[in-house]
Amino acid sequence: MSINIEQFDRLLVSEQAVEFVERKGLGHPDSLIDGIVENVSLALGRVYTKEAGLILHHNVDKGLIVGGSSEVTFGKGVITSPIEIIVAGRATDEFKGRKIDVDGIATEATKEYLKAHTRFLDLDNEVRIVSKIRRGSADLGSIFKRGSGVPLSNDTSFGIGFAPFTETEKLALETERMLNSAKYKKAFPMVGEDIKVMGVREDGSITLTVAIAFVSKYISDINEYTKIKEKITEDILKNARSITSKKVDVSINHGDSHETNDVYITKSGLSCEAGDDGAVGRGNRVNGLITPFRFMSLEAAAGKNPVNHVGKIYNIVSKKMAEDIVRNYPSIKECNVALVSQIGRPINDPRSVSISTVMEKGAKIGPIASKVRGIASDTLDNIGSITKDIVNGKYEMF
Repeated sequence: MSINIEQFDRLLVSEQAVEFVERKGLGHPDSLIDGIVENVSLALGRVYTKEAGLILHHNVDKGLIVGGSSEVTFGKGVITSPIEIIVAGRATDEFKGRKIDVDGIATEATKEYLKAHTRFLDLDNEVRIVSKIRRGSADLGSIFKRGSGVPLSNDTSFGIGFAPFTETEKLALETERMLNSAKYKKAFPMVGEDIKVMGVREDGSITLTVAIAFVSKYISDINEYTKIKEKITEDILKNARSITSKKVDVSINHGDSHETNDVYITKSGLSCEAGDDGAVGRGNRVNGLITPFRFMSLEAAAGKNPVNHVGKIYNIVSKKMAEDIVRNYPSIKECNVALVSQIGRPINDPRSVSISTVMEKGAKIGPIASKVRGIASDTLDNIGSITKDIVNGKYEMF
């Protein structure tokens, strides 16, 4: 393994003239399907551990939400065509002659996730769940079994992490988290789970364009709708003042036409009730954001097995590594970490580790390079504890 450390002489992302950041909320169809397949992976892990004493090979990182259709007006709504959820991938379906009901586990895990993260879906009548999980390939299964000590990577892939967040990144993330918190839902039940935040910083000001799928039964007419949007705008701005001193503008449901009552209301608080679709890996990265001005991996982390799939593990590890480096060495104002694997190689021994930094004015990476390298080595040495934390739900995948 080689650990390469370099210093970039460039502007921090936060100092560049323009920055875009996106956060797809928990009810966005891309986030919903990410959450579903991750829950399927966790459910399989629990069953495998009970039946076999360990997590068996699986990757259920393919999934699709096919939007339904609905008829909605102020005060009421009905879903006229069900939402279809398709979970696909590969999984071990037998252990020592005992069959494992992979499709049944996937179906129940999907229902469990939807019950926990949506409020207004009738799962019996408004959702159709299809599991198309098949038996895994022999070669990948063999690699999985050979990792009797440190697991062997089941893919040649890379993971990317960076730290710290910019104010724009924090704003996008924390705005959605506030609006989707249990406290906010209790105060404003008409705020649906499908929320998307786009942050645009141009020099000294930030614009947040927020899409909210409002729940129709809680809003009587266009006047109430307008008042609710005004109140939520005030709350977003108040929350923003705790994160940044920059000027912040907020626009909620920018496509609304109040003159024609053409506004964003839904029966369920989800856009997938009426034609919006979702696919695994199209949403947030493991840091919870979509950041086109940053180094990014397009790997879908959700649903991959937490034992030896580096497409999941390395994205978590690189994020943690970057966060630990900037926390320990404040002179590093920006840190990017990239790990690349080779299939069949121990997961604690990447083919290459790349750490790039932007330093505070006048500082150099050289005097602390060996210590930064030590953080990277220690993190990889403890990768087993990180994978256990993934299994226990400590790390978010989107």
